[in-house]
Amino acid sequence: MNKTDKKLQNMAKKVVKQIENKNAPSIDIPQRGLSNVFFDENERILKIGDKTSKRTFINIAHTKKFMQTMLVSSYAQRLVRDEKHAGIRELYYALKHSVGTGKENTFEDQSESNMVIEDLERMLDVLREQLNLTADRRGFIYGDIVIVDNGDRFNASKLGRGGWSVPGNIEDIKFKKSNVDYILCVETAAMSDRLIEEKFPTKNNCLLIACQGQAPRGIRRLLSRLHTENDLPVVVFTDGDPYGWYIYSTIKQGSINLAYLSNTLSVPKAKFVGMTMDDIETYDLRGVTEKLKDLDKKRIEEELKYPWFKHKKWQKQLNKCKKMGVRIEQQALANKSLDFVAREYLPEKIEAKDFLP
Repeated sequence: MNKTDKKLQNMAKKVVKQIENKNAPSIDIPQRGLSNVFFDENERILKIGDKTSKRTFINIAHTKKFMQTMLVSSYAQRLVRDEKHAGIRELYYALKHSVGTGKENTFEDQSESNMVIEDLERMLDVLREQLNLTADRRGFIYGDIVIVDNGDRFNASKLGRGGWSVPGNIEDIKFKKSNVDYILCVETAAMSDRLIEEKFPTKNNCLLIACQGQAPRGIRRLLSRLHTENDLPVVVFTDGDPYGWYIYSTIKQGSINLAYLSNTLSVPKAKFVGMTMDDIETYDLRGVTEKLKDLDKKRIEEELKYPWFKHKKWQKQLNKCKKMGVRIEQQALANKSLDFVAREYLPEKIEAKDFLP
């Protein structure tokens, strides 16, 4: 019996014992949300607090969620014991059915089962991947690094321009050899493709990782492992807007929703290379900015209050963005020339260590 199986079994035994003692079965779950999250100034990551909520079977407001928790726990334990893996979408469909002769379903939407999986992670202090549950893969890696995946050994720079598609679960991946100086994590696939076409990873001896929007867990875990195990610095390149900057912050110190996993999903020493509001003036990009929408403005106000954005350099960028009323996308650099970002923008800024903290 492995550790995850044992944790699942111990949770089930506690519930059974409560029933045998004629007590209302219940489980304690660490609370989610900002109210139970704090920023550790020493480690520079987000962490979950010690507030918990009791989920009780006989409380009509908790009954369905309690049943869902038991269903997901039982399914995960079968996966672990059978040494099989399932996607989180597969789990949703496998467990969805009507209850008794009524019309009530165990799950109405995948968001319900996803939240229960996160509850289990927090309760048992395990990764979703340790429950043998995976998500759709998103993001890719390109560069001179030798990887071993399920017995296959390959160099991520020899797989064509598409690189290696990063799976949702990378716990069993091995990094055998890397011949790069740093990692460049890029928000969009389009910009990553442009950099590969311009041979930026080869010319600048870096490993390029495309996160394709908000970095999924597989990418964040990959960045954390490569930084820790291979001692590779991480430089992040996103759009110049509150959403791009938040993508960077989740890579650097974790996210509010997954604060309980920050130790395994964050890179506190990561640096931000761009884009910034200063770039608009420095590279004369005023004509290719986009106006901020109401949601953008609301996001700026939220980020201004976050402890991890309190550094004066970030306060300057956020306030400048609000004052200018515009945002700037990575692709706007094509206004200079198609090869500008690979030939001048990134090499010059990285060489000068023109980073934000």
